[in-house]
Amino acid sequence: MNIRLIHNDTDYEDILREIDRFFEANVQPGTPEGDSIEILLMLVEKYENEHYPIPLPDPVEAIKYYMESRGLTRKDLEPFMGNRARVSEILNRKRHLSLHMIQNLEKGLGIPAKVLIQPYDLITTESRDRSFLADWLNDYIIVNNKYLTHSDASTEEIYVELPFEDKYKYGHTFLPC
Repeated sequence: MNIRLIHNDTDYEDILREIDRFFEANVQPGTPEGDSIEILLMLVEKYENEHYPIPLPDPVEAIKYYMESRGLTRKDLEPFMGNRARVSEILNRKRHLSLHMIQNLEKGLGIPAKVLIQPYDLITTESRDRSFLADWLNDYIIVNNKYLTHSDASTEEIYVELPFEDKYKYGHTFLPC
């Protein structure tokens, strides 16, 4: 076996095939072949870290993941983030995490600070309204079996063209324009 640095994707694929052959041969750790696999794995890890980095998750999504994977509720987050309203604001992207919250979440739940300190967008009232309008319009088209062909029009422009009665037919009083 020829151990060499990985310079490109072809070298990378060759090394991966070599590692597969070793695993299929059931090479034992501590043997010369086992040591060779470890060296190849270190080279692959270095190449992957440089060429295929895995981005850190969104801070709010990371918190939600920790909650789900550990069976936590919003109430369980209160000691780390503040009262129920504050937890809700964070999870609904209405407020950013404070430094104190980040420190508490890292210390108390083990969520890495490097994940939590990343910038993330808040959901403003305007973006929430636009999202609601897009969902409503999609439902309207499905329920009424109408196909609107305005590929270049905004959601608001399409909404304005709908008949007045249809806008209120389902109890929606949302007028974005």
